Amino acid sequence: MPLLEVKNLNKNFATQKAVDDISLSIEQGQIFGLLGPNGAGKTTLIRMITGIFYPDSGSIIFDGKPFDPSADISKIGYMPEERGLYKKMKIGEQTLYLAQLKGLPKKEATEKIKQWFAKFEMESWWNKKVEDLSKGMQQKLQFVTTVLHNPKLIILDEPFSGLDPVNSNLIKDEIYDLAKKGATIIFSTHRMEQVEEICDHIILVNKGQKILDGTVNQVKQDFKENIYKVSFSNPIALKSNDIFEIKQATEKSIVLQKHEGRSNNDILQYLLQQGVAIDAFNEILPSLNEIFIKQVEGTPLARRFQEMNN
Repeated sequence: MPLLEVKNLNKNFATQKAVDDISLSIEQGQIFGLLGPNGAGKTTLIRMITGIFYPDSGSIIFDGKPFDPSADISKIGYMPEERGLYKKMKIGEQTLYLAQLKGLPKKEATEKIKQWFAKFEMESWWNKKVEDLSKGMQQKLQFVTTVLHNPKLIILDEPFSGLDPVNSNLIKDEIYDLAKKGATIIFSTHRMEQVEEICDHIILVNKGQKILDGTVNQVKQDFKENIYKVSFSNPIALKSNDIFEIKQATEKSIVLQKHEGRSNNDILQYLLQQGVAIDAFNEILPSLNEIFIKQVEGTPLARRFQEMNN
C-alpha cells in the first residue's frame, strides 16, 4: 500500500491555476523526486500535502486513510527551502520546543536531540542563537528538527542548500539511512545530478501540471536517442552512413546516433568489416538535466513524451 496517494488535486489562486489535476503515488521507504522550474506548482503541492493549504478539489490519502491534518501532521516532517527557525532563540531550547510540538515527551526529545547533535558534531551549539550560525549550520539544524520525531513522511525542499561537500554527504547518508528504516522521503530540488544519485522515482511538474512520472532509469530509457560511444585501439577514419550518423570523433573513439530501423548488431558488424578493433561499445543515456530542460522548453522531445503517453 502506498504511504501517500494524491488523486486529481487542484488548487487555484484568483485567476492562476497553481496545481492542475495532479495525481501521484509514493510507496513506503521510497525516495521520491519532485521536480519543476520556479513557479511550477511544487510548493503549492507540498503545502497541500502538509495541510497548510486545502485543495479546491481532489483527495489526499495518507497511510491508507483520507488525510486529516489534525491527526496526521505529527507523522510528517517538512523542511522548507526558506529557514523556518527563530533567529533569537537558543538552539537547544528551540529544538526541544519543536520536538514537543510534534508530540515527543520532554525527556525523550532531549535524549534524541543529544543523539542527533552528537552525530552532526553540534554539541557545542546548544546555547548559541540561530542568528549566530552560518547558512550551512542552520541547514544542519533545520534537518535535525525535521526528522527528530521519526516521521513517516519527510519532505525536504533543497536540503543541501548552503552545505559544503562534507556536510552534503553527511545529510545524504542520513537520507539513505532514514529510507532504509522505512521513512518515505519527498525530495524537491533544482539539482538534477542529486536527483539522479538519490531518488528512486521522480515526477516533473510545469505550469501546475504533471508532465513526467517514472523511475529514474525508466525516464532515461524513455528519452534515449539511440546515441552510442565506441572506443577502439587502432586509429581509423569513419564516416556517417546509412546505419549511423557520427556526432563526434577523435582518433580512437566516435559518438554516433543509430538510424531508425537499425540494430546494434548492424553497427558492430559494419565496424568490424571496416577493421575497427573495438574496445568498448556503450549507449549514452540523456541526463535528467537534459530531459528536464527539453521537457520544460516544450521541444520535440517533450511532444514525443506526450505522444507516448496518449
